[in-house]
Amino acid sequence: MLDAGFREAIVRIVGTNGYSDDIALRELYSHDIWSKGATAEFVVAPASTMELSGVVAAAAAREIPLFPRGGGMSYTNGYLSSTPGGGVVDFSRLSRIVEVNAADMYVTVEAGCTWDTLNSALAGQGLRTPFWGPLSGISSTIGGGLSQNNAFFGAGVHGPTSDSVISLAIVTGEGDIIRTGTAGADGGRPFWRHYGPDLAGLFLGDAGALGFKAEATLRLVPAPSHEDWASFEFKGRDACADATAAVARQNVACEVFAFDPNLQRVRMKRASLAADAKSLANVVRKQGSVFGGLKEGAKIALAGRSFMANAAYSLHFVVEGPSNAGVRENIACLKRICETHGGREIENSIPKIIRANPFTPLNNMLGPSGERWTPVHGIVPLSQGSATWREIDDLFDSMQQTFDRHDILTGYLVTTLSTNGYLVEPVFIWPEEIFPVHEASVERSWLDRLPRHPANPEATAVVAEARRAVIDVFKRRGGAHFQIGRTYPFFETRSPEARALLMTLKQALDPKGIVNPGALGLAGTNARLTGARSLTPTDKEDAP
Repeated sequence: MLDAGFREAIVRIVGTNGYSDDIALRELYSHDIWSKGATAEFVVAPASTMELSGVVAAAAAREIPLFPRGGGMSYTNGYLSSTPGGGVVDFSRLSRIVEVNAADMYVTVEAGCTWDTLNSALAGQGLRTPFWGPLSGISSTIGGGLSQNNAFFGAGVHGPTSDSVISLAIVTGEGDIIRTGTAGADGGRPFWRHYGPDLAGLFLGDAGALGFKAEATLRLVPAPSHEDWASFEFKGRDACADATAAVARQNVACEVFAFDPNLQRVRMKRASLAADAKSLANVVRKQGSVFGGLKEGAKIALAGRSFMANAAYSLHFVVEGPSNAGVRENIACLKRICETHGGREIENSIPKIIRANPFTPLNNMLGPSGERWTPVHGIVPLSQGSATWREIDDLFDSMQQTFDRHDILTGYLVTTLSTNGYLVEPVFIWPEEIFPVHEASVERSWLDRLPRHPANPEATAVVAEARRAVIDVFKRRGGAHFQIGRTYPFFETRSPEARALLMTLKQALDPKGIVNPGALGLAGTNARLTGARSLTPTDKEDAP
């Protein structure tokens, strides 16, 4: 139990609106979309970098662990504790856009700012960040993206979130504030990252284990004025997989993504006619002219949902640029590549709609009949993408009878990261009761139409087993992962020298071990800063 003195100290820092011990809120913030952790003792929501610094210093003085939560979209126990006694830092009040500097082409935001909020603010100025958000950007925060890394919008050319960062403001485990890059000098401006050792890089992709991100400065680029889209279907997985890698190597498609037939059918089944109408309206509005909008809208309307064969694998990509001629030349090149791999061009409704509606409500957190949904993923070189997808498919084939017995559906989303990363993300959909985070995140009008499922621990245990097996595939292939959290085996797979360096950094930045202990495979207050084995879904404290 927390002592009254600590509660009073925190309330003096953040005010009564910034502190809560409400049980419903604590339970909501103590699980992610995959599993539940120990219930937090309190939730604290600082509204400034200085307030965050004060909260961390107060917690460090009492060795009370703190777990950072942004949009809550983790599926790897990114902010969950395995033992009681800690608190959740809610970043929803630390969400301002601090500065848009169009002259020096950077934007500074607080860590709780969502990608949707940032892009809406920049759109009116004709600006954008190179990487500009994940598919969950309506809720996902920029600070969370920096801790976990993200794929999707802009990543096909510019790489993941961290490749668009210039500077960070970090609150260490003792409450000190570190600013990286040129912002680290007295009165310095955050216009340049590379001045001396790249301190920002230490905290990017760290799963929130080395410090609390308070502010971030990202590069700006002119928003491209032209874009085009293309979609191809392939009769087989390998042809689609190889075409995906070949398209990525050209480094001209800002988004490259593929679906297997199962996931494509789910996507088509999941959307409603009302959603179709809204998506179509946004496509029409985005085209910039009445004629162009009506033309593209008519193509989608005529194609409907039957433009793709049920058994087909599909590849989609988007090309953008400052001139229509350049965009057309680049997309023609990519189309030729797809045709060389046996692809057949189909109506480009999917990339067109996704681009016109980038940050949609999070209804995809559930299956089309109210089932639970969870992904697992890994990143391999482009040359290994096809073989990795095939190996996971073979694994699932070996488990298919068990999947069928428990009504577990699997599918794939594949995407690429600049010219180096091939991300394979299997997803699982199965009948299981939902969590409060689903109740809070899915549109109520959609949720009320879905059936509810009872607790189904046997099926969930099978999903956990399959997730672990997929992680083993990537481990054998030397793959990488975003959202390391407490699930992917980062620390345990590093060399002894790398582990020693990580422990030295953790000790220097978080000597009391209160910063998201357990994340990244690093233990904290309960294990006195020893390396912790990365958790997997079969660990008792990590299981749903």
